[in-house]
Amino acid sequence: MQQDEVAERVRQVIDATGVSAREFARRIVIDPSKLSRSLNGTRRFTAAELARIADIGGVDVGLLLSPADPPDGAGFGRAPADGRVGLRRPDGEPAPAIRPTRRPASSPPPGPPEGGRPLQIVRETVRLIAERGFHAVRVADIAAACRTSTAAIHYHFPGRDELLEAAVRWCMDEDTRRRAEATDPIRRAGDELRRLIELQTPRTEQQRRQWCVWLDLWAEAARSTTVGRLHVEYYRQWRGTVADVIRRGVEQGVFRPVDADAAALTLTALIDGLASQVLATEPGRPGTGAQAMHDALLAHVDACLTVRPPAP
Repeated sequence: MQQDEVAERVRQVIDATGVSAREFARRIVIDPSKLSRSLNGTRRFTAAELARIADIGGVDVGLLLSPADPPDGAGFGRAPADGRVGLRRPDGEPAPAIRPTRRPASSPPPGPPEGGRPLQIVRETVRLIAERGFHAVRVADIAAACRTSTAAIHYHFPGRDELLEAAVRWCMDEDTRRRAEATDPIRRAGDELRRLIELQTPRTEQQRRQWCVWLDLWAEAARSTTVGRLHVEYYRQWRGTVADVIRRGVEQGVFRPVDADAAALTLTALIDGLASQVLATEPGRPGTGAQAMHDALLAHVDACLTVRPPAP
């Protein structure tokens, strides 16, 4: 089948979901630029990507690859009540599709996981990495957490590299989203920088889990070219966010006229180093806890960035 025909079918799936291409890329856990190149015909979809697209779109993956073109105007629909999935013709009748195996009446099928199976797999992978470390997590563990089979995991993510890349991308997207939501209503740069520092301080169990995942992924970034590229891109964005806040603070007169990029590099490195120390020690130990980290970061901002009031 021609590559542009596959791309057109994928476009129909995206249109049927009613979300943007960027949001759809987030749901199937791939780089938005990869999705764009595939839709434009300069890159081929992988089999695993098509499997995830079919899952999120509620269509049969075979129809994305079917050599028989759908009728003009045909679109992709969600699964009808009888359990079939696939294309819907203009007259509303479903196109031929694979009918899933029926379960016994005593064992009703579970509802679809929130966000679809691919996102469920990635979320559970991240949770298990936080608890055990990436190399201690087996595909069987992920399958058990998702209440599915190892074959289903491999169907969406054929190898550990693909799964790790998806986990890194999901963490990046979630971290960026949380920062944007937490700082959106804040207009003064000093307050925004303090809020960003608070978000990066591992006080809660959830924050500690997030940091544990990042520490594990840092180690993988040193060995994996793909994860390394994602790591570089994430830190470019993170440092850019901090630099923009510092730059606005200089304009608002609350920060000194410093080199914003250099100051952001120093501050983010200090955050990483202090967080590593917090996670390496027992919670609540004096002098090495989250509050000590938070106080040290604010002291750094006050000493190196904040404009001091004139002496009386």
